[in-house]
Amino acid sequence: MVALAGAGAPILAACGGGEDAGSAGTTGTSAPPSSAPTSASSSAPSSSAPSSSAPASGTVLGPASEVPVGGGKVYTDAKVVVTQPAAGQYKGFSAVCTHQGNPIGSVEGGQIVCPFHNSHFSISDGSVVSGPARRPLPGVDVAVQGSNIVQTT
Repeated sequence: MVALAGAGAPILAACGGGEDAGSAGTTGTSAPPSSAPTSASSSAPSSSAPSSSAPASGTVLGPASEVPVGGGKVYTDAKVVVTQPAAGQYKGFSAVCTHQGNPIGSVEGGQIVCPFHNSHFSISDGSVVSGPARRPLPGVDVAVQGSNIVQTT
């Protein structure tokens, strides 16, 4: 009987113990979660126009051609997901789910998806579409430089 109680406790802790406990997994962000959509939105004008005259400043994530219109691409090593909600409009978000700090898995059907507990986020502003996550994905500054997506901060 004791073994059953002990075996059940980690399962409860993993799925129900702390909603949004993943905030500890977003240690790389300095902006509070409530400012994430603003950050992502404010980067949209600068990231939507290619800047071929300026030298690359930041980390090159990959070719802009890898990010489909109405979808996105997860850059696992950089822990960044880049979306393109409308043609030429690129948005960057943390690829760490705000529910429990698990990595984002994909962008499907116009939503950013965490496969661990099935949280879905908007490709436009990182807001929660369906939980268990309750907080939006923090924004990450990205820009198109030449033909590449670059993380600028």
